[in-house]
Amino acid sequence: MIRNIFLTVLMFLSSSAYAVCNYDNKHEISYIGNAYAAVEAIASALEECPNVTTELNKDYQEKLVEGVRANPSLYQVFMVTQSGIVPLLANGSIRPLDDLVAKYAPDLDVNRLYKVDGKIMAIASAVNNQHFFYRSDIFKDLGISAPKTYDDVLVAAEKIKAANVVDYPLAGTYKTGWNLAEEFVNMYLGHQVDFFTDGNMPSINNDAGVASLEMMKKLTAYMDPEYLVSDSTHAQKQFQQKKVAMGNLWATRAAAMDKEGESEVIGLVEFSAAPLSKKGGISASSSWWGGFAIAANIPDDHAEAAFRVGLEGYDSEMAKGSCKVSIWLIEGCDIDRYSSGALATVDQGISPYPASKPMGIMHTELGKGIPDYLNGKITVQQALENIEAAYIVGAKEAGLVN
Repeated sequence: MIRNIFLTVLMFLSSSAYAVCNYDNKHEISYIGNAYAAVEAIASALEECPNVTTELNKDYQEKLVEGVRANPSLYQVFMVTQSGIVPLLANGSIRPLDDLVAKYAPDLDVNRLYKVDGKIMAIASAVNNQHFFYRSDIFKDLGISAPKTYDDVLVAAEKIKAANVVDYPLAGTYKTGWNLAEEFVNMYLGHQVDFFTDGNMPSINNDAGVASLEMMKKLTAYMDPEYLVSDSTHAQKQFQQKKVAMGNLWATRAAAMDKEGESEVIGLVEFSAAPLSKKGGISASSSWWGGFAIAANIPDDHAEAAFRVGLEGYDSEMAKGSCKVSIWLIEGCDIDRYSSGALATVDQGISPYPASKPMGIMHTELGKGIPDYLNGKITVQQALENIEAAYIVGAKEAGLVN
């Protein structure tokens, strides 16, 4: 299923197009989303429609959750992801779209219809995963092959460190909080072990949890010492400025390696599958989707307008003009080398990000609890115990465990 979604994505043509809005919107429509190139393209297309304003913010999720709880909602149409949609569904902030899809978009690809309990709750527009980026020139000079496992990454890192050809062998998206937690989630998923037992009780204090944290700490020895402030943008810039030789980054960052006027490594970065956490396992990565949804707390005529505006912003014209910034589920782009790592990651096995309300709490506590272990303040066992204990507190407050 995931492989089929990636293969149906037509991506990354170098052509450009200007979006034209074919809907004469009469209502004031506000959109909010994250701040990166793909969403900027969407926002530009949305703003071609009359009476539409957009707000892009890296911390949009917190504003969104609060804004759509208002009555009427502060945002009528908004970006959602498979994890970000969870709290919105939990508090009833999203409107089912079955009637609007039937009326205005009956031919939408079924892979784009995100359903909960049989109801369409969002329209997916793009997919993403994290996979391996590496400097092909350095790897060739040092006789290094693209690593298959994270043990291979450590071997490669030691060779690169000894050669002293870059500032740091490895880039990492280890920023304290969401990014760091995602690194653990990916590593843990590679071990193919569940995060929870019956009754939403946590289950990461096990061999897979220990192995995941220990590997993460080993990797930090080859990163910039300030790795706890390194997010995806920071890691991308490290690559572009020739400061690192390899790392696991989001697929949507691949084209930036060849961006004229910004990158010093044009044509030098290649892409391969995310390394495995263990031999014989699956990719230490997770599959994601993003798209749009409509607020529940707005009148029906505003919901209809917001949906039609959303279709205009997330259309093939927009995709054609921004092929290199996302892996679109929208027709308009052809597949090329920038998708190779993402597809290879899928081919060797990948788990979807396990989005749920319990996982939202777990992700938060992972982001808080891992730094003390990486900094040497506590043991790996203490870290896992602390994270599970903090999760239980949060889960009890949310009514998820007794």
